[in-house]
Amino acid sequence: MSLNEVIEGDCVSVLADLPAGSVDLVFADPPFNIGYAYDVYDDRRAKADYLAWTEKWLAAAVRVLKPDGSFFLAIGDEFVAEHKVRLDALGLTMRNWIVWHYTFGVNCSKKFNRSHAHILYYVRDPKRYTFNADAVRVPSARMTTYADRRANPVGKLPDDTWVLRPQESGDHFQPDTDTWFVSRVCGTFKERVGHPCQMPEAVLERIIRVAAPPDGLVLDPFAGSGTTLAVAKKLGRNYLGVELSEQYADGVRKRLQLIEFADGAKGDAPPRKRQPVKR
Repeated sequence: MSLNEVIEGDCVSVLADLPAGSVDLVFADPPFNIGYAYDVYDDRRAKADYLAWTEKWLAAAVRVLKPDGSFFLAIGDEFVAEHKVRLDALGLTMRNWIVWHYTFGVNCSKKFNRSHAHILYYVRDPKRYTFNADAVRVPSARMTTYADRRANPVGKLPDDTWVLRPQESGDHFQPDTDTWFVSRVCGTFKERVGHPCQMPEAVLERIIRVAAPPDGLVLDPFAGSGTTLAVAKKLGRNYLGVELSEQYADGVRKRLQLIEFADGAKGDAPPRKRQPVKR
């Protein structure tokens, strides 16, 4: 099977065909089971059915993870605890329970508005895993606010509540914009590609930079809008996506092609070729 492509099909079946221990980083943003309008997936399953399916795809994804691999899971309030229990039972070790705060929240009428999602960060071996700390360091308050001489000149690691400030991500948040935090990808954003649950590139860039080695393999079992694959491609990592919807899969391929066209226009190196997965 080749790398750097999108495979159409059910992720449990597709992952079963991949070699065990072949993936450096899994990033998964599965359906939350809260009624999103996907084109071919029913997001209103009975709880028992949804959790039985969750156990199957989690086990399939963990099987393909390398011994020093990392697993990031984005999930909402409704089932975050159930996902954590199942990842613990699969033998992974949690490094962080990250809270991603976004500025454009979900408007609610009978409860407080929701403006966050959870990202569970797990590793297979807590003594041996990729963590490229220098790739994600940010200026500390000692440096930017207090001019404290004790500040580490190379910066600090981000906190586990992700509210990115302009000085932390100049590529995504320019000084002439008032979008300072990592917002959800809204309908008016240039980054928007039409998927109902699109992740922002800034979030995936941080995850891939820190947890995927150079030329490593990044897997997204729910490719969706293709953000994981697009960012992996831009950062020079190999990627593999699985997507149930033919329409969404075609959209991801077009998004990846646009990156190739943009690179060609800049005179950059030719796009990464497909490579076989070692069995």
